Amino acid sequence: MERASMPAANRSGQSVAERFGHRNTQIRLISDIHAARRRSDRPVISFEFFPPKTEQGERALLEKTLPSLRKLHPDFCSVTYGAGGVTREGTLRIVDRIQREHGVTAMAHLTCVSATREQIGDVLAEARARGIVNILALRGDPPGGGEFSKTEGGFEFSWELVAHLRKLGGFCIGTAGFPEGHIACKEGKHVDWDRLKAKIDCGADFVVTQLFFDNADFLEFRDYVTGKLGVTVPICPGVLPILSGPQIKRFTALCGARLPAALQSRLEALGDDHTAVAELGVEYATEQCEKLVRAGVPGLHFYTLNRSESTSRILHNLALARPNSAMSVGGEARGSDDTQ
Repeated sequence: MERASMPAANRSGQSVAERFGHRNTQIRLISDIHAARRRSDRPVISFEFFPPKTEQGERALLEKTLPSLRKLHPDFCSVTYGAGGVTREGTLRIVDRIQREHGVTAMAHLTCVSATREQIGDVLAEARARGIVNILALRGDPPGGGEFSKTEGGFEFSWELVAHLRKLGGFCIGTAGFPEGHIACKEGKHVDWDRLKAKIDCGADFVVTQLFFDNADFLEFRDYVTGKLGVTVPICPGVLPILSGPQIKRFTALCGARLPAALQSRLEALGDDHTAVAELGVEYATEQCEKLVRAGVPGLHFYTLNRSESTSRILHNLALARPNSAMSVGGEARGSDDTQ
């Protein structure tokens, strides 16, 4: 399967930024960011946000949270799509503003839920018009939860969306991976991992994983798909800094991620002391990321929950916050919204 290609204008020497009028000429395809990363010892750093429900929340994200995190010089950001695509307009608007106003490469999430192929085509046409060339292709969750039901005239599986994007051309395509297996895959994690290989064969350029808290799960997953299945695209672990006990229990119940017994015991001991829990979250994620970097991961993708403090502290702890002002060459917890 042919890998991602640059848009025609870029092949003639014009950058993505120049083509779409962005002020920062470093806006890139994420596949190019990863290719450049192989020549350095720093993993690709990315931050994930979700579209706020209110104008005030959006202002806080774009005028406070993002500027604070931008000081760390992320390689890219991503913006989620919401169950049933309910945040479609917000997703594209925020991705556009991140690129246009803040000069940071950004990726839009896109799902198959409650949309025909024609409607998905409309979203992609708008994305292209806004200069959005990085897409995370997901199956997604129906509004209100429950079982996924294919929309007549739409896609049933995310591999179909990946293949559709590859056929259209001009997009860099990401897809989701599940270190513990997808919660809806009753056949077991190895079957789920085999399905990831199929998505990559359909044209996905890189993988971002669901949150996990035991690195052994990620390393087993990575070694299986790279060793046994021969996957060569970048596989980036998704890291969630814990902010509160009830919140993380809700997230893990939704997506099927496991809390190791020792971590769960420490969380229970802290109870409703959210400040102490957040401190534990920074400590735990720092140690988790440190070991992942030593294991050679190509990137770290942080689920920021639209907050800046924990992620910022973790990167400073890891000495991965860029000390200079140059942009890199080249970023909600993901639960079951990333179904196959």
